[in-house]
Amino acid sequence: MRVIKIGGRVQRDPALAGVLARLWAAAPAGFCVVHGGGETISALQAQLGSAPRFVEGRRVTTNHDIDVLRMALSGVANKRLVSSLGALGAPAVGISGEDGSLLVARAMNAAVLGRVGEVSQVNDALPRALLAAGFLPVISPVACGEDTASGGAYNVNADDAAAAIAASFDTEELLLISDVRGVMIDGAMAQSLTVDEAAYAIESGIATEGMATKLRAALEALHRGVPRVRIGGLDALSGPGPGTTLLAATQLA
Repeated sequence: MRVIKIGGRVQRDPALAGVLARLWAAAPAGFCVVHGGGETISALQAQLGSAPRFVEGRRVTTNHDIDVLRMALSGVANKRLVSSLGALGAPAVGISGEDGSLLVARAMNAAVLGRVGEVSQVNDALPRALLAAGFLPVISPVACGEDTASGGAYNVNADDAAAAIAASFDTEELLLISDVRGVMIDGAMAQSLTVDEAAYAIESGIATEGMATKLRAALEALHRGVPRVRIGGLDALSGPGPGTTLLAATQLA
């Protein structure tokens, strides 16, 4: 079982749906998909007359922005990907982290970021049921709030959501797929990184913004028991080689 996170930009690649559909045909019920969609959110915000704001790579999310987020991620991005997969015969079903309380989150820094959350709980019964019934879950990373009495949702980074789901599923590999071939170190793509090397890349500023977020998610997944994480482009779905591989510390001894 694998969890595959698909970044927003790579969702524009016309080859994506075909690659995923072939992967599903070769290994039915072998994976689920978590997707981002930052550019879709920003475009919709602009259409509605507001400008996106970021703090250290995190999108500031107001109470008003949550509905925009739902429309962009759980609506447009999710259904676009589901539709393209269905057209190629993959039995995709779109859900969000709010469905079945799949993802439950708490505020990361409410005073600065608003309704940006970090996952505190994963209830994976729904995607497990879909997989058991032969469907491919395609998951939008909008999460329920911990305080169910107040309602509302949280904006969870898709890399973080995928890491949490991968840990819950006891998955063999987490794949973080974006528009980059892997992690660049000193001008060259690293084939592999140890946990310490990944942590140093973040702390030293070698990895910044989106890549730093991916490495943090990868380290969290490894810490929570996922044995292998790969960061790479669409070609990383073609086999075990492409991309940058991070392994759990116990495998690096």
